[in-house]
Amino acid sequence: MKYFVVDAFAENVFGGNPAGVCVLEEPISAELMQKIAAENNLSETAFVYKKELGKYDLKWFTPKAEIDLCGHATLGTAFVIANHVDTQVLEMQFSTLSGILTVVRRGDLLEMDFPSRMPKEISVTEEMEKAIGRKPLAAYLSRDLILLLEDEKAVTQLEPDFQKVLELQDGLGLVVTAKGENYDFVSRCFFPKLGVNEDPVTGSAHSSLIPFWAKKLEKESMVARQVSLRSGKLHCKNAGERVLISGSAVLYLKGEIFV
Repeated sequence: MKYFVVDAFAENVFGGNPAGVCVLEEPISAELMQKIAAENNLSETAFVYKKELGKYDLKWFTPKAEIDLCGHATLGTAFVIANHVDTQVLEMQFSTLSGILTVVRRGDLLEMDFPSRMPKEISVTEEMEKAIGRKPLAAYLSRDLILLLEDEKAVTQLEPDFQKVLELQDGLGLVVTAKGENYDFVSRCFFPKLGVNEDPVTGSAHSSLIPFWAKKLEKESMVARQVSLRSGKLHCKNAGERVLISGSAVLYLKGEIFV
């Protein structure tokens, strides 16, 4: 099968979040997809199968498990289709575990239409404080556990205890966030439960961060930055029951997988 590695939410190679994209000629088993994802050893590998022009099946696997939503691997997949598979397509529809996801080309950006997942406030626990080494201002829960910190510096300088993050009962991942200095908001995301200590840029986490910050900042359109070592910029729009997440991507690798 054809295999690509794309740096998503990046303007240059070695930025953003690298995603593996496998273009399938025919459907394959979940077991084989999981083995390939483990072999690739990226935070996510996407598997895309073309049903007809503009319509595709899409699945995402971490090195350890299949997941229900992944932003950067969706962006990477859309980039591969737009540039290497169906170059004439302007709008792509992906059938996924999170329903139909649409990606539209808008100039140099790819705009993803994702479900909105407004987090609910929960109590801050001692376990949360020990996991991040400080007391958060507040805690929220959707798919992921989201901890609000006092400022951008607190987010960038955070050194979590990954074993304690792994032991947290709440959330698939841990997200820390704060109001940004040069961006509307910043974040970092940690997924040791999925075999990924820190994910460089996490589109799916913004399904919760966008409605959260839209309400807090009273803004519908925002620009966010995930301040990991690689970092990445996300153009965000709150759209009721949906969120729109736009970003650019860069091709790093093109090859073939033999299985």
